[in-house]
Order: sequence, then C-alpha cells, then structure tokens
Amino acid sequence: MKTINYNIAIRHCLLDELADADRELIAHAMKATDNAYAEYSHFYVGAALRLANGRIVIGANQENAAFPSGLCAERTAVFSAQANFPGQPIESLALVARNDNGLIDNPVTPCGACRQVLLGVEERYGRSMRVLMYGKSGVYIVNSVKDLLPLSFVDTSMK
Repeated sequence: MKTINYNIAIRHCLLDELADADRELIAHAMKATDNAYAEYSHFYVGAALRLANGRIVIGANQENAAFPSGLCAERTAVFSAQANFPGQPIESLALVARNDNGLIDNPVTPCGACRQVLLGVEERYGRSMRVLMYGKSGVYIVNSVKDLLPLSFVDTSMK
C-alpha cells in the first residue's frame, strides 16, 4: 500500500492586503448578497466573477419552497456568464455570505455541487480560476478550483 499526498495551497489574508481588483470583486459579491432570496435559511450568499475581458458578473442564491429547487450564488453567476458571454473564461470568482446578523466571520466556501461546476468551467477553458472566499476574519484564496476538489471527476475521468 502507498500513500498519495496532495499539496494544496490556500492563502489567508486580510481584505486590505488584497490588490484593488480583488477588493473590487469582493465588494461586488457583498452587494450581490442583497439580491439573494433566502426566505428559508436566512443565509444570503453573493458571488461576483471577473471574465477575461474584465467584465464583472454577479449572482446570488435563490431558494425555493420546493427544496432543492433553488440555486447557489456561484452557479447563478457562472451560468449567467456562460449564457451571455460564452467565449469568455472566468479569471476570478469572489464569494461572500451574511445572515440576519451581518457578514459571517469565517470565509464561506462553495458547496460540492458548485465546486464541480467551477471545475468544469476550468476544464472547458483550459485555464485556472482563482477563488476568493471572504469572511470578516479574512479571505481564503486558491489559484485553482482543483485545490477545492483534489480528487475530481472531469471529462478525462470517463476515458
């Protein structure tokens, strides 16, 4: 038997340590939480992504009484970007969440379904997507979705 080790780099920094472009993306994600419909969970998630052409697209979680018919913020942003700008790879995605008490303390991370969709976008364009996950205590940053889903299932897994 052998052991396989994965080396995953997750950086942690404070918001004011980020470059202006990253702070701008997080600000858009914060504002996108206002567009969330979270009547049941009261967990409002906003996502903002920057396309290769510089355009920013936002998304927000949308809940539904017929659970699980809702959709996460990351996927609303990604699907909107892919539907409206299909030739544009996503360079970076920022994720922010709040509840009825305000912004959450720890950085919010994508759910498993969102990680799989984000990985599919990386595979589609053959380039990594940075993910910035904000919490009041700081920001987690990964340079590729593969760092969030190391044992991933992609197209080549079926060959």
